Amino acid sequence: MKIYDCVIIGAGVAGMTAAIYLKRAGLDFVLLEKGVPGGQINKSSNIENYPGFKKVDGPTLAFNIYEQIENLGVVYKYGDVKEIKDSDNHKVVCTEQEEYITKTIIIATGRKPRELGLDNEKKLLGSGISYCAYCDGMLYKNKDVIIIGGGNSALEEALYIADIANKVYIVHRSSEYRADEVLIDKVNKKENIIKYFNKEVIEILENNDKFSGVKLNDESIINADGLFIYIGQIPETNFINTIDKTKDGYIVTNEHLKTTDDKIYASGDVLKKDLYQIATSIGEGALAASNVIKILK
Repeated sequence: MKIYDCVIIGAGVAGMTAAIYLKRAGLDFVLLEKGVPGGQINKSSNIENYPGFKKVDGPTLAFNIYEQIENLGVVYKYGDVKEIKDSDNHKVVCTEQEEYITKTIIIATGRKPRELGLDNEKKLLGSGISYCAYCDGMLYKNKDVIIIGGGNSALEEALYIADIANKVYIVHRSSEYRADEVLIDKVNKKENIIKYFNKEVIEILENNDKFSGVKLNDESIINADGLFIYIGQIPETNFINTIDKTKDGYIVTNEHLKTTDDKIYASGDVLKKDLYQIATSIGEGALAASNVIKILK
């Protein structure tokens, strides 16, 4: 059976960056992704803090990077990784379809949206509930929507959908936003954005199996057509339990991005770090790949 030099798990910006470096070094590897190339940046409507671009939307940036790895001839395959096993002196990356034997692994699976954890949240996903205003915003043209959260992502998407929807209600559990001042200023200037501070959603309301509003912790109700949830992210690391992770699931590495397994490296948003940005993920993808190249060559 074929033995790869490396398997990169995840084709977000960190994984695709790692692929560029490995390809230029002449290594034989495969890039696995269970979704679309670019990962979470595909859900960004407006990126203004990435060097070289005054303004770009997430899908465009993701496609540009994907086009680059495609032009390089990177082997890109669909794969939802379920397990990583040991086999002699190698690793076996197991998906539902195939198994890949490899000398090294770079984990770059990123994060996924944190759920509210309320009873009918999963049931109404796609029926009024979403985690991506940029993806689903046009469904709510001239309608009322609620956004839960107070960070950069929540405010960015509130501003995006405020140009589409009739009213946008931002519900935040604290007394002030945890976002950049430039975003807060823009939100404050939008007349159709209504702000709720020190409030939490305790119940999701529905009518005929569709989302219809929320009940807050003061028993007040907001009626709306759509609900967008931005209360944080959790790392996609459930498929591996043989390396050290923090109690909330982030992968522990050293300064070279090596995990507690000498053959496994990690990069991007699966790492516990102070700043989750495109720029940091790209740097980590490059660093992890560079260290894989060193140990293989």
